[in-house]
Amino acid sequence: MARPHGTIRQSQLITTFGPGAMVDLPHHSVVVAGLEEWTLGPERRRISEDRLVEKIQQLLEAPNLQLFAPPAESTDPKAAPTGVTAWLFPQWFIAQCDARRGPTRRRPLVHREGLVRDRYENPDDGRRYPVVPIRFVQGCINGHLSDVEWYRFVHEGGDLSCRRQLWIEERGTSGDIRDVFVVCDCRASRSMAAAAVRGTDVLGFCRGQRPWLGADAWEKCGGSDAKAQPNRLLLRTASDAYFPQVLRVISIPDADATLKLAVDKVYEDFLQYAETVDDLRRERKKQKVFAALEGLDDQAVFAEVQRRQGRAEASDRKIKQAEIETLMTSSDEIGEDLPEGVDFHARRMRLPSPLPRVLEPVDRVVLVHRLREVMALVGFTRFEAEVPDIDGELSLDVRRASVARDLSWLPAVENRGEGFFVAFKKAAIDAWQSRPEVKARGQQLLEGFAVWQARHRIAKDEPKAIFPGLPYVLLHSVAHLLITAVSLECGYSSSSIRERIYVGEAGHGILLYTGTPDAEGTLGGLVQMARRIGRHLSSALDLARLCSSDPVCAQHQPNNLQEERFLNGAACHGCLLIAEPSCERRNEYLDRALVVPTVDAAGAEFFRV
Repeated sequence: MARPHGTIRQSQLITTFGPGAMVDLPHHSVVVAGLEEWTLGPERRRISEDRLVEKIQQLLEAPNLQLFAPPAESTDPKAAPTGVTAWLFPQWFIAQCDARRGPTRRRPLVHREGLVRDRYENPDDGRRYPVVPIRFVQGCINGHLSDVEWYRFVHEGGDLSCRRQLWIEERGTSGDIRDVFVVCDCRASRSMAAAAVRGTDVLGFCRGQRPWLGADAWEKCGGSDAKAQPNRLLLRTASDAYFPQVLRVISIPDADATLKLAVDKVYEDFLQYAETVDDLRRERKKQKVFAALEGLDDQAVFAEVQRRQGRAEASDRKIKQAEIETLMTSSDEIGEDLPEGVDFHARRMRLPSPLPRVLEPVDRVVLVHRLREVMALVGFTRFEAEVPDIDGELSLDVRRASVARDLSWLPAVENRGEGFFVAFKKAAIDAWQSRPEVKARGQQLLEGFAVWQARHRIAKDEPKAIFPGLPYVLLHSVAHLLITAVSLECGYSSSSIRERIYVGEAGHGILLYTGTPDAEGTLGGLVQMARRIGRHLSSALDLARLCSSDPVCAQHQPNNLQEERFLNGAACHGCLLIAEPSCERRNEYLDRALVVPTVDAAGAEFFRV
């Protein structure tokens, strides 16, 4: 068992170092343990966000699930210890003991049980050498993880009972996996390139190991009825080793906000086990409960308690639906302008008159002076990322690795910031979609999506992904351009600005906002940029007209099998791609040809200015 050294932000414990993630420490390689091993301490902080909790309870079928902030490092030496446990992984090491044979570098491959005080004892000279964890492990698409069975791998087709000394040989200077061989003293040898071939069972079939949940936390890979998946080679530090699944919501003023806030004060200590209205009335006789619920009706309070207990019928509203409805249908002001204790405050901005041509498709602009974003970790995947859909929802059918054996709580982080919302007229988007040039461009994007879909389906019975639609690709591309444009003046770097795209019957719009645990996200820079939205939107469109990679970028075909950028049209790092933490779709579904004319195509653009 080991504990990570140094300071880790709470948000990193969700987006980077959650349960199941592999982390390199100064002297060890570890896998972050499951939530049972996280020590929150007596001062644990519960995070309340009803819409998010309700969705997660429905998604994970855990009616009593709660959200808590990850453990923070305590500055009091007398306080109970808090922190995140991590288990030593992998169990195989490479000894720093070179036995060169000409240009070939040769080092012993040893198991942890063969070490002496964490060092390799060389039988030839009796000296002890330091070891480093091997970079190769194996996993499967269900998130399972284990050491490679090295004896089985190197002796495939030979003597599987052999247990002589294993070696890692590097027969070149490039570090390429084709130059790395596993060799046994019995002269058996095999290149690591054989293990890297996808679609084979070279590494055997997964046994369902979950070392982050403990040594005995195995499960049947694929479930009771499904077939075990073949193991795949995985590099510990590769970007596809861990993809956290995070759900985010923006806290929006609710009509029942007063009721929910009052119940929240006493629910955990007094009301969470109330089964009838009579139970509630008995609890109200206690001074703290009476003070919190004073003036509130018993039936209304009990209905709220039932909802939190999971006994009330779950809402079928999408995560983003409440947000877009509030932003689109609100009056001039949303929320209260108070110095503290307010999660959301926004004002609708009057558009300039006369209206610049670039703003003709714009329906409204809302200045969001204060907002609160809550994000929670619900699971993770390996090899392939599974992100929320355009409605902010996660699929119930997705392969999701568990972050705990017995799920009773999830880590969540609340970030506060500011931003602005730009809504576009539905009539303008509908008219744009009806043009023949737009339909033709949409067909090209659909052809690329079909190729991507065929390549990423693991099983025939796996649900197919759904193309998000041209309005989403359009607004997503505009959002990236606006982030780049406003970051030049607003005081925030582009990686500090996030997007939230809304597409549907309730409206079409873009929310750009900052979200950070400290004061960096509340400088007011984005609100100030929104006051000059016409100028910044014009600058964004100018950025899109010509890319430094044109004409190659503009001429990209989504179904091009060689480039393998199936989900994007005219989009590259020279024009539309931004920092992935800022993008809600991992820099996918982008095409500037839908925004403005490019050097290769014209006619499908939304803005004709």
